[in-house]
Amino acid sequence: MIPEIHIEDYNYGLDSSRIAKYPLAERDASKLLHYKNGKVGEYIFRQLPDLLPKGALMVFNDTKVVPARLHFQRESGAIIEIFCLEPVNPCEYNLAFAATKSCSWKCVIGNAKKWKEDTLHLYNPGNNPKISALGLHADLVNREGQTGIVSFSWEDNSPFSNVLDIAGTVPIPPYLNRESEPIDLERYQTLYAHIRGSVAAPTAGLHFTQAVLDNIRSKGIDMETVCLHVGAGTFLPVKSSLVSEHPMHREPFVVSKSLLERLRDRKSPLIAVGTTSVRTLESLYYIGVSCIERGEPADVDQWAPYTREYGYSTEEALGAIVDYLNRSGKDSLVAGTRIIIVPGFKFRIVDMLVTNFHQPESTLILLVSAFVNGDWRTIYDYALGHGFRFLSYGDSSLLERA
Repeated sequence: MIPEIHIEDYNYGLDSSRIAKYPLAERDASKLLHYKNGKVGEYIFRQLPDLLPKGALMVFNDTKVVPARLHFQRESGAIIEIFCLEPVNPCEYNLAFAATKSCSWKCVIGNAKKWKEDTLHLYNPGNNPKISALGLHADLVNREGQTGIVSFSWEDNSPFSNVLDIAGTVPIPPYLNRESEPIDLERYQTLYAHIRGSVAAPTAGLHFTQAVLDNIRSKGIDMETVCLHVGAGTFLPVKSSLVSEHPMHREPFVVSKSLLERLRDRKSPLIAVGTTSVRTLESLYYIGVSCIERGEPADVDQWAPYTREYGYSTEEALGAIVDYLNRSGKDSLVAGTRIIIVPGFKFRIVDMLVTNFHQPESTLILLVSAFVNGDWRTIYDYALGHGFRFLSYGDSSLLERA
């Protein structure tokens, strides 16, 4: 049964002065709240390795943020912002980033009503010669509300990834209330970012330095990665009072067969870095059910965890994915998820979570509440009362499931 949850029950007073507008000078100097069995402790993030159980498995999301915001200008002078969400032609991220001369993307279009059928020219108020040399244009293929399919074309032989690097800006969260700056190119990206595709950073990972990662390894903790490309839906507020009326957007992810085998056979605790890692890992169970019942994986529906009882063990579900990959000759699972994790969710894989402090009335607050069995206010009241910094560039927490 889909839970009846009112989003206003997950509100808290967040003054704008508590939102971290910029990162700290040192990534691992942020504060760290540790929650375990209803009790809260306070640390510095570089102390994280001392709080983790030896022999655990830690999973990171190695997606890489792309400078996906582009600004174009109509002949009338109107500025149109185009925010690339996901590739359409070619539809695979790696092929789209490698495309030369042209490609098309699903985009969020700012000032959309002012864009008719005309071709847009890249906005270049400073006459930057590198930007001018691209000769980048945009044409509207179709539009639905604030989103649409946009066809890009450019004159030189650069791959689209280079086009974005030259002409695009980092899509920092709108609640920062500022334009992206040079510091964001480095700091709105994790050290271990590897696979291009996200329009928002998995921000729990922003605190990790090489020293912290080395200390985690020295504790006998293994580290693995998944890749979930974070979509623009992460910025969308829950507008309906009833959470059941809030649509989750599909996000693509990849998990290696070797990690699936480790998860199937593991006996030690699993630590997820970030809510994106949680959504990826917990989606695997339902993909495994699809492999058992249909013989192949299927994307995870938003409410799949709540609409029926599941009698399969986690080991059976993960084993079914591995069997499917073996039959298909594939070395990784490529799938998508719309999963929403709310109070009442049954966690099957993740035991500990590293995460930042999230916006009031957001789906991420619901995930945190589900993870700590409803005790989210203990965590947030402490953070508000002890000078913690909030949201993407803010401080962090280590949460343990009871």
